[in-house]
Amino acid sequence: MKKQLIALVLLICLTAAAMMPASALSLVVNDRPMELNMSVSSNTTYVPLRAAAQMLRPDAVITWENNQGVVRTPDLTLTARPGSLYVNANGRMLFTAYGVKAENGSVMIPIRVLAKALGATVGWDGSRSLITLQSGSGTIQSGDSFYDADAVYWLSRIIHAESEAEPLTGKIAVGNVILNRVKSPDFPDTIYDVIFDSRWGGQFQPAKNGTIHNTPSADSILAAKLCLDGASVAGSSLFFLNPAISTNFWMMQNKNHVTTVGNHQFYV
Repeated sequence: MKKQLIALVLLICLTAAAMMPASALSLVVNDRPMELNMSVSSNTTYVPLRAAAQMLRPDAVITWENNQGVVRTPDLTLTARPGSLYVNANGRMLFTAYGVKAENGSVMIPIRVLAKALGATVGWDGSRSLITLQSGSGTIQSGDSFYDADAVYWLSRIIHAESEAEPLTGKIAVGNVILNRVKSPDFPDTIYDVIFDSRWGGQFQPAKNGTIHNTPSADSILAAKLCLDGASVAGSSLFFLNPAISTNFWMMQNKNHVTTVGNHQFYV
């Protein structure tokens, strides 16, 4: 709980920082004042990948390959493609809600995403409009060791079965509902058991008609990993439906609407 509160306070502080003009922000990296061409977009503070990575890791080699920025160190490979909604760091899929950007010849990514990838700590001093970055002892844990294979297997399959034709954000939203149920005391506490929950005639049609066993697309696997790494677009939603094809509108009449993503409406 303490860690969650600290993370929430930090998120609020950085969001407050992002609402200021970028020129009003100052930066200290490893206790040294630094000049960096930061930008603010959609309430998110962005930093240039090359310059910021080299400030935190002077040994980093940064290249441009296959239309994406690449950062390499002895313990990290990071790729960031302008327009993409995620950064790949050692096989970890880190969500960037408003995308990786390209500005004035630089690849720009959210400061918190870069810090997570490099194992750095981000701080905020509101009295001085000051962002601090402190290098950690290592980089992000690899995807191979972080992601539970069983979790990816079942989460990607329910995402694919329920939202095959949806955009990536729509797939993430479905994954959010599954993981929210896992955390809720009102539902089973594993992904598998949430999917195959048989109460009230079953919770998810794919578990009843067998499409849960279809091979998921690459985007559905990506969405599952993004969800497991904290990506969220559906808030605390516990239910969803496609009103264009649904025959049961109970949740629309009895639950609170949270958001609409693609063809699905999400409720809590």
